[in-house]
Amino acid sequence: MQLDSVELTPTLNRLKRAQGQLGAVVRMIEEGRDCTDIVTQLSAVSKALDRAGFAIIASGLEQCLTNPGEDLDRRDLEKLFLSLA
Repeated sequence: MQLDSVELTPTLNRLKRAQGQLGAVVRMIEEGRDCTDIVTQLSAVSKALDRAGFAIIASGLEQCLTNPGEDLDRRDLEKLFLSLA
């Protein structure tokens, strides 16, 4: 199933922000920053990635529902959801 890249622009932007946040985490570790600050920033990256993943899955589900000709494999969708859990 191909996803609409235009529809996923906000998700792509979220991933780019997460990429920057992850770079900040690496720099913080290299600089010997406080553990609390590092974990807080890492938590933000993790949440951003989770939200991006769920948005991608939701977009795929919506596409399957609006295009009933496409095969919707329940087991594959379940695996996608569980991979983010």
